[in-house]
Amino acid sequence: MCGTCGCSDGNKATIIDLQTGAHTHIDADGNEITHTHDHDHDHGHDHDHEHGHTHEHSHDHEYAQAHSNAHGTTIALEQAIMQKNDALADRNRAWFSGREILALNLVSSPGSGKTTILERTIRDLVGKTPICVIEGDQQTANDAQRIKDSGAPSVQINTGTGCHLEADMVMAGVKALKPASGSIVMIENVGNLVCPALFDLGEAAKVAILSVTEGEDKPLKYPHMFQAADLMLLNKTDLLPYLDFDVEECLDYARKVNPKIKTIQLSAKTGEGMEDWYAWLDAQRIAAGEKAFA
Repeated sequence: MCGTCGCSDGNKATIIDLQTGAHTHIDADGNEITHTHDHDHDHGHDHDHEHGHTHEHSHDHEYAQAHSNAHGTTIALEQAIMQKNDALADRNRAWFSGREILALNLVSSPGSGKTTILERTIRDLVGKTPICVIEGDQQTANDAQRIKDSGAPSVQINTGTGCHLEADMVMAGVKALKPASGSIVMIENVGNLVCPALFDLGEAAKVAILSVTEGEDKPLKYPHMFQAADLMLLNKTDLLPYLDFDVEECLDYARKVNPKIKTIQLSAKTGEGMEDWYAWLDAQRIAAGEKAFA
């Protein structure tokens, strides 16, 4: 469940290990159930079955009292969810730190080029820096397969109706990946610039990716995300000659909502600016190792 939009699902998430084919389901209570084979999802029962109760109950109760009670219950539930997530995020962070692993939370709108950036990064750094990827999408394993084809271990987390990843989902993904000490774990969050800003996954930093096709004012429209980000990658700069996009104005907007944010302009297609991204990654990976012994 998300405190912003109220998204929820009976099965909170499904983790697909692209290396083994194992499926792990996380239910609403955080329980994990693992299946080690691909199974048919036609379970042989009718989903239009009777639930044994009627929804035609009386609404003659006092609206104001019901609204007040529901509002208070919702707030309490949201607080409990966030507290549980934050505790699990701290656990993830300690696990990463103890193994000198750099975990990054990549966030953006759909279509910004997150997966393309990851593909190029994996191919360019092969043999230099071990990378594994946790992919978050509502459905399909398409992006995780792209990552696997690029040469990095990957797991796909399908959130169903959920619009963001949570710390327990990342924990399950890490269990499947078993990242090596000193490696980088890239967490590609669900494409959404609202809810992922609220949920700590145990990452060392959030990386917000914005493409030049989206408009300069995205940092102003979605300030919480850019306030939470340590780095903004301005992607698809190869398209600038064909667009009416003011780069400096966009960077000014990002710094307005977050004066400490770092920015890198790049094109995952042409490779322009990617070396700056790799230099940032290397510096962060060294810092992660130093923190482990601080």
